[in-house]
Amino acid sequence: MKIERMNKGSWGKVRAFFDLSSEEGFTMKGFKLIEGINGLFVSPPSQKGNDGEYRDTIWIDSKSLRDQLNQLAINHYNDTSETLAEDKSIMNTEPSAAPEEPEMVPMDEEAKGTGEKTSTPETFGDDDIPF
Repeated sequence: MKIERMNKGSWGKVRAFFDLSSEEGFTMKGFKLIEGINGLFVSPPSQKGNDGEYRDTIWIDSKSLRDQLNQLAINHYNDTSETLAEDKSIMNTEPSAAPEEPEMVPMDEEAKGTGEKTSTPETFGDDDIPF
């Protein structure tokens, strides 16, 4: 078994959607990784019946196969989470193309001639709000 694609996000209790390929060449679409009270687990694709109840369209009879699928999906979910976090941290450490603007510090009347920075707080009025 191999996970073909995994779309991660947060849709209620659903943490990811993924497709599963078998060694024989079958691709089963619509599996979900669910956040339950005991942790993450795999839910097979389901379809709504005429009575309004959802029923699994793929049945996994073997407990060992279900456990293997759960472990495969959770490992893939965690591996891609770490990879995405590393990619984001790499992107954040690269220097930006735009140069930083110098900090604007107000000067009081006494320090204007000397060019010294002061630490007096700046007050804002209703006219300063842009909306």
